[in-house]
Amino acid sequence: MSLILENMTKVVDGVTHLDNVSLEMEKGSFNVILGPTLAGKTTMLRLMAGLERPTSGRMLIKGQDMNPIPVWKRKVSMVYQQFINYPNLNVYENIAFPLRRGKLKADEIDHKVRTVAELLHIGELLTRKPKDLSGGQQQRTALARSLVKGDDLLLLDEPLINLDYKLREQIREEFRNIFDENGDTIIVYSTTDPLEALHLGGQLLVLNEGRPLQSGATHRVFRNPQTEEVARVFNDPPMNMIDGVVVNGRAVLGQGLSVPVTGHISGLKDGTYRFGLRASDLFLLRQSKNDVEFSATIELGEISGSETFIHARHHDVSWVIHEFGIHEHSLGEQASIYFNSRDLFVFGTEGGLTAGPEESTSTAPIY
Repeated sequence: MSLILENMTKVVDGVTHLDNVSLEMEKGSFNVILGPTLAGKTTMLRLMAGLERPTSGRMLIKGQDMNPIPVWKRKVSMVYQQFINYPNLNVYENIAFPLRRGKLKADEIDHKVRTVAELLHIGELLTRKPKDLSGGQQQRTALARSLVKGDDLLLLDEPLINLDYKLREQIREEFRNIFDENGDTIIVYSTTDPLEALHLGGQLLVLNEGRPLQSGATHRVFRNPQTEEVARVFNDPPMNMIDGVVVNGRAVLGQGLSVPVTGHISGLKDGTYRFGLRASDLFLLRQSKNDVEFSATIELGEISGSETFIHARHHDVSWVIHEFGIHEHSLGEQASIYFNSRDLFVFGTEGGLTAGPEESTSTAPIY
């Protein structure tokens, strides 16, 4: 079984919410839709669920055009950001609800409910009501009710966004194991968080302002963003970008950062480019003898757990440096910043990728 989107477009009151999306998903696949708020992620999921109709285009499942098929006749489940459980039913009955509507036999219902409850680590909670559950337990219950149906398509619309950071991390780690055991169901998971997309892996579609920007294996898209726009969306913080020129075998970035045109950028012709560096490829300490050094003024330091995001300015260009550990700096302090030309992304004036780092040398982390 495969799911195919053909030129799916949704326009509401003259505003395009989704613009000409074409994609194919194989059975048993895990698919992530990544994009900022208002990128079109929820619209795309609602179209796939049959909750809305496309302005043009269609969705095919097993070769059948799903546009005429009402939502209640589609084998599709959807889990929302909010914890949607029936407050008057205990966990067991919440999970069993769609099976009872399907008029399955009692012993079959019991087997399915207990199996999926154990898979989601809520087997000991089956007699509790939703009000007695934590946020993570409520979300697991909602997910179990969707998984137990064994539908062709499972849609998850930012399901962890309302949970606290530590709980999101915990459930995210469990999700892939859960989904790997879920047979032939096609799973589509939407998120605004690039780090979450990397954690989850699978296949990725990057959306922005309703437009599909790039699709493919998640880690491959991360390593090889085909446009500057993808590089911005698929990095948190967004990739540092700086204008530059190549002249006589040297690349000059901004005001005076001179880099030899060697390695993966050796084929660049003289001209104007946009150069990109991930925050994780900038350092406060020299990493190798070939590093480029420049001085910058510290403007802000954001400490987040075991990480620090340092905002610094070199002439008229602002940079963000991602350092592991806690680093305290005074505002206005002068600091030496280092990077290596092997980590540079190069984009043409039209925004397309001209040259990117070799996967074997890039220092950007993959989770």
